[in-house]
Amino acid sequence: MAAPTRVKTVWFKKDGERSSEETATALATTIWRMADRAIDNLSKAEYDIVTPQRGFKILGEITAFSIHYVDRLIFPRMSDEKRGELVSALGVRMAEIIEDNVLEFTGGTKDPEYDYQQGYIDMLNARMTEYAHYDFPDDRPSFQALRFLSLQIREGMLDSDKTWVQDQIMDIEMPEILGTVKKQVDGFYPSKA
Repeated sequence: MAAPTRVKTVWFKKDGERSSEETATALATTIWRMADRAIDNLSKAEYDIVTPQRGFKILGEITAFSIHYVDRLIFPRMSDEKRGELVSALGVRMAEIIEDNVLEFTGGTKDPEYDYQQGYIDMLNARMTEYAHYDFPDDRPSFQALRFLSLQIREGMLDSDKTWVQDQIMDIEMPEILGTVKKQVDGFYPSKA
């Protein structure tokens, strides 16, 4: 088992409230690191993630689910306005991270036909709407929510991997990712309950 991921849960300089962008950057960095680790774990488990498109699809789905999870966690902890600012900033920052990584992978070559950031934001908005229909009791996603995520990932996999990738995502990867994300959110925005 991999060592736990260290995450920023407190700000060392206590000079006032942090901006949504600053907090979103810390959260996005953690979510990206955890999603990237999940890709490594899938590769080590011999799932076929040979194509960059497949890898970035999985990263996109995991990060979108994680952003929705952040939204669910902070819902009772802040005003709708502040929550909207944070979730929007988190989506924008994640889109930047996705694009940076795509460009790093392609040696800086951009697809003139596709805007990576806007493509991610569009997918994120669609997923936020879809995940809104699922329950997240006690700050945990329901089986149905995790199953929907795993189905999104499953559809892009080879037939030989489709049977088992759902179990890997639902039972192994997401509990670790969401536990780490919750730890960070709880550190930044302690629960009032």
